[in-house]
Amino acid sequence: MIWFLGLLVVLIIGAVAVVAAGHGGSLAPVQVDRPDVFVPADRDLTAQDLRTTRFTVAFRGYRMDEVDSLVRRLTMQLEAAEAPPREPGDPDAG
Repeated sequence: MIWFLGLLVVLIIGAVAVVAAGHGGSLAPVQVDRPDVFVPADRDLTAQDLRTTRFTVAFRGYRMDEVDSLVRRLTMQLEAAEAPPREPGDPDAG
């Protein structure tokens, strides 16, 4: 009985080694099932585009704080560029 169990263990280890070496067939191609980040390509980006953009979070993916900081900075720059020019006598001119 012990010989049978030993032989069974050896056969199982051998089968795992054969499959791990790639002789058991290849894996199916990866199908991405998540949508890409939508950013309009037919016009310039606006601050609202950046405000609504969300990145896919994955294990060992990007650092969210760095990306969020960049998006916040780009949003402020675009808002400043989109703002109407201020008149010299404007009380809101700061």
